[in-house]
Amino acid sequence: MTQLPEYAIIVAGGSGSRMQHDIPKQFIEVAGKPILMRTVEQFYKYNPQIRLVVVLPQEQQNTWRSLCKKHNFKLFHMTVPGGRTRFGSVKNGLDTVLGDALVAVHDGVRPFVDVATIKDAFETAASNGSAVVAVSPKDSIRELTEEGSRAVPRAKYKLVQTPQCFQAGVLRKAYEQPEQEHFTDDASVVESIGERITLVEGSYRNIKITTPEDLILAEAFASQGF
Repeated sequence: MTQLPEYAIIVAGGSGSRMQHDIPKQFIEVAGKPILMRTVEQFYKYNPQIRLVVVLPQEQQNTWRSLCKKHNFKLFHMTVPGGRTRFGSVKNGLDTVLGDALVAVHDGVRPFVDVATIKDAFETAASNGSAVVAVSPKDSIRELTEEGSRAVPRAKYKLVQTPQCFQAGVLRKAYEQPEQEHFTDDASVVESIGERITLVEGSYRNIKITTPEDLILAEAFASQGF
């Protein structure tokens, strides 16, 4: 079977607000290197031939170019302007995908995704059409109800991460529809057109860096060579 071309759409549209920082979170340095560069590098480590697409707000493009120059960052990638929402940003990234392919969509601020996880996601999407990385919750879970809240069995739930991988045709079809309020990630968009979602096991290290506490963890992971 001919292997399909692989794309990674890395969506980085954040600001520094929740991070209490004056620069966008994807540009904050962890162990001397911007978070977004670390994220891009993980996909390149998985497959040096992967087609890397970085989606950034238009007003951050020059900053990114300057950072690439400053850090001598030469991994080839396309830069695409982001949309008004994450849905719009993924759609813009998807416009760069040609023909039949496998497409991973990944958060720009998840720089500690394992190469093995990326590989598992692409392989599962190749055979099943989709692959969404997820982990089991560590904490007890309660569901909010009109009366207050109630305990629910933790074993029945998963915490969703990225990458989320799909066959390009499936993803394109899903993103042709109008955006809905309940679309929180690519899996929810794809599921809404009747496609089945396959889960693959993620890692607790694959954190999304959004708060100052996450930065402390990120520095610790980076110092351990992750």
